[in-house]
Amino acid sequence: MGSLELNADDYSTSRVPASARRPWFGVAIQRFGQVSDLSQFLLGATLGFGMTFWNAFWALTLGAVVFEVLAILTGIIGVREGLNTSLLARWTGFGRAGSALLAVAISVSLIGWFGIQSGISAVGLHQLMPGLSTPMWAILFGLLITMIVIRGFDSMQWVANVTVPLFLILVGWAVVTGLSGQSITKLIEQAPSGPEMSLVTGATIVAGSFIVGSVITPDMTRHNRSVADVVKQTLIGITLGEYTIGMVGVLLAHAVKSDDITAIIFTSVGWVGVLVIVLGTAKINDWNLYSSSLGFVNIADVLFGVRLNRGMVTAVIGTVGTALAAAGFLERFVDFLIILGVAFPPVAGIMIAEYFVVKKWRPSLEETRAKGNLPAETPNWVPATLVIWLASSLIGYYVTFGMPALNSVVAAFLLYILAGRLGLLASIGNTSTTDDLADSHL
Repeated sequence: MGSLELNADDYSTSRVPASARRPWFGVAIQRFGQVSDLSQFLLGATLGFGMTFWNAFWALTLGAVVFEVLAILTGIIGVREGLNTSLLARWTGFGRAGSALLAVAISVSLIGWFGIQSGISAVGLHQLMPGLSTPMWAILFGLLITMIVIRGFDSMQWVANVTVPLFLILVGWAVVTGLSGQSITKLIEQAPSGPEMSLVTGATIVAGSFIVGSVITPDMTRHNRSVADVVKQTLIGITLGEYTIGMVGVLLAHAVKSDDITAIIFTSVGWVGVLVIVLGTAKINDWNLYSSSLGFVNIADVLFGVRLNRGMVTAVIGTVGTALAAAGFLERFVDFLIILGVAFPPVAGIMIAEYFVVKKWRPSLEETRAKGNLPAETPNWVPATLVIWLASSLIGYYVTFGMPALNSVVAAFLLYILAGRLGLLASIGNTSTTDDLADSHL
């Protein structure tokens, strides 16, 4: 891991210039890899263990619709402005200090996801090669992903080009093998093997599994070239990944009568399942770590006035995430997703309301977009936004009817528009955006 690799900063504190934008298909592979991964299998298995096939289908559908709409809208903001989520939040309602709080929430949650994915891989690797303990496999896998992410977007694109096709081939094999001799009709009609899960709970888990992905969509779409590219890659990647992998997970959970994804994979294809596990977690885990590193760069800049290099930040937080995996963070999977399902939708609702409806700070972004730099001034604290975020999260958590994730995002969207109409979105102080921040590509 040389100094050149640690210096791969990937425009963490600036706009991605037009010269660095990429064709949509390559980015779409990464988007598809984010959704069609092993966590989607785990999600499907979780639903299948506690729900009938059709209830699981509707839970996936409700959660996916919320995710796709939010991902497209936040993705459009990202491609237009060329900014990552943590930096973009400064001018989409949160202000400089508020964006740091958001970056903390996003980064911590993604470290948790990194630990979950590494833990899944470690369990499978230990079953195949028990000479090393599960925590040791978690450490080795986590450090491997960390080294990939340190090198930046190009390295992650190469990994996606290799792992996504192989993962799909092996998943196809697992499906054919696991369901051979089974009656699909009976599996569809079969009652769940585990404790019953309600449709609302299932939909909330689905939304929670993806909601952070919709908020951090600008981290990916800032590399796109057009709005049309964002829409294409989102619809294709999310829809195919959601139903192909998720519903297969439901059927396999019914067939094996378990929500243990490693048991399901090993029952289906034996030791080859390890390859499914490793490939399926590698492609999502690099994005968990990548977006978390972007968030911590923003945190350090706002709170401490320190310009950290993204590659070096990746090395540190990758080590932390690996430690979480070794400590068994996977055991808190469902509780973790339910919390995410109500905490993060308001963020997307606020950003969308500000950028597309209220537009208090959008003119500043538009004035500097052509020059490729950032607005000269940044709002500091926007107290109304933080109140709306908290209130909407509480609405999502405590309101018992409907879908909590949808309740919270709609509440945030409407409350922010109302605050804008009433003139309540005043910033407490403005700060200068320095030239070295705008041009820093270290």
